[in-house]
Amino acid sequence: MVERVLATDAGLELIERLKAKHGPLMFHQSGGCCDGSSPMCFAEGDLFLGDQDLLIGTIGGCPFYIHEDQYAYWKHTQLIIDVVDGRGGMFSLEGVEGKRFLTRSRAFTSEEYAELTATAKP
Repeated sequence: MVERVLATDAGLELIERLKAKHGPLMFHQSGGCCDGSSPMCFAEGDLFLGDQDLLIGTIGGCPFYIHEDQYAYWKHTQLIIDVVDGRGGMFSLEGVEGKRFLTRSRAFTSEEYAELTATAKP
């Protein structure tokens, strides 16, 4: 089954470390305001979701949301959440770890996209 979002091993390792410190987590793909277009990590419930935020999958057992406007741009790609050294978004939990989450992507093949669109949105 094709996933709309997944995490690298490094991403999953950092997620586990953050869950041990903060409990259940949630992610939101930022739309480019204050923190650029970074995936943002929050303690579950610390970000108020709106009607236009879509759940597109889970990474490390954590829900991953994206605003429907951003989804319109990214729907043809698989989001791959990775980790790099450095400071990320000021509101994202990983910042104090000296790491930041980073979204990489790859275009779905025609077959993968057909599989995804044959199921429920997103």
